[in-house]
Amino acid sequence: MATHDHGRWGCACWGSDDQLGAANLLTPERRLAALRSIGTGRTYDLSHAFGMGAPAMAPNQTPFLMSMWATARDAIRRARKMGFTNEAGVNIERIEMTAHVGTHIDALGHVSKGMQLYNGFACEDVTTGWGLEKLGIEHIPPIITRGVLLDVAALDGGPHLQAGRVVAPDDLARAAGMAGVSIEPGDVAMIRTGWGRYFDVDNAKYLSGSPGIDVPAAQWLTQQGVVAIGSDNMALEVLPNPDHTKRLPVHQHCLAEAGVHIIENLMLEELAAAGVATFCLIVLPPKMRGATGAPVRPVAIL
Repeated sequence: MATHDHGRWGCACWGSDDQLGAANLLTPERRLAALRSIGTGRTYDLSHAFGMGAPAMAPNQTPFLMSMWATARDAIRRARKMGFTNEAGVNIERIEMTAHVGTHIDALGHVSKGMQLYNGFACEDVTTGWGLEKLGIEHIPPIITRGVLLDVAALDGGPHLQAGRVVAPDDLARAAGMAGVSIEPGDVAMIRTGWGRYFDVDNAKYLSGSPGIDVPAAQWLTQQGVVAIGSDNMALEVLPNPDHTKRLPVHQHCLAEAGVHIIENLMLEELAAAGVATFCLIVLPPKMRGATGAPVRPVAIL
C-alpha cells in the first residue's frame, strides 16, 4: 500500500504556491475510473437537510437564520405602482450563517497551526476582513472520485459509537477489512460512527461530544493519499479530545499539514444499511471566493 509523506506543510512536490493540497491527486484517470464504476445508476444523498435550528457549535458558529427579503404580495404591490399588469410575484430570502453549518466541506485555509496555514502560508498574509486571499473554498476542484465507506459503528455492535470513543488506526483497518476494501490514493474516506442519527433530532446530544478519529487515525488515512476525510459527526475528530490540552488537532493535521479536506455532518445511514463499501462520489463545492468552507451535497452513485 502506497504512503504519502506530506511533511510539515504539505507535499513539497506540489510547489510553494500550491493551493490544492491532496486534491492534486484528482487526476482525469481517477475521475474516469470512478465514473466507469457506475453500474446501476442508484444514488444515495449523503447530506442532511438543514435550516433554522440546525446544530451549531458556539461561539465560532452562529445560528442559521433565514428571513423573507421579498414576498409575492409586496412584489405585486410594488409592480402595480410601476405600471406592470401581469401580477408577477417574487419570493426571495436572506440567509445569515457561517459556512460550516449542515453538511459542509472545509477549505484548507480553515484551521492553522500557530499562525501558519497549509503550505506555510502565513495567516497575517492571506486572512482579511473579507475572507481568505489564498486557500479559500473556490480552489477546491470538482471532487469526482472513488468514495470508501468505513463503517466503524459496526465494530462495537451497536447503532453508534459512544461520545468520546476514539477511532484508532486499527479500527479503520478493521472496518476496511470487513468491507473487503483498501484505501487508494485519490480516494475520499467516509467514516460512519452512527452519531449522525442525532443531527437535527437531538441537537443537545449531537453537540455534547461525539465519537471520532484522533491524530493517529487521521495520519493513517492521509499517508495513504486520501483527498478528503468525511464523517457523520460535527467535527470529524473525537470530542472532547482525550488530551484536554488539545483543540482540533485532527483539523490541524488534515488541513494545515496534509492538505486534506474535511467533510462534516454526513448522512451515511442509508449507505451503510445497503452494505455499500465503494462508490462513485461526486462533491461540487460552490466557488464562494475567500470562504473557509461551504455547504455541499455529496452524492454516491452505484
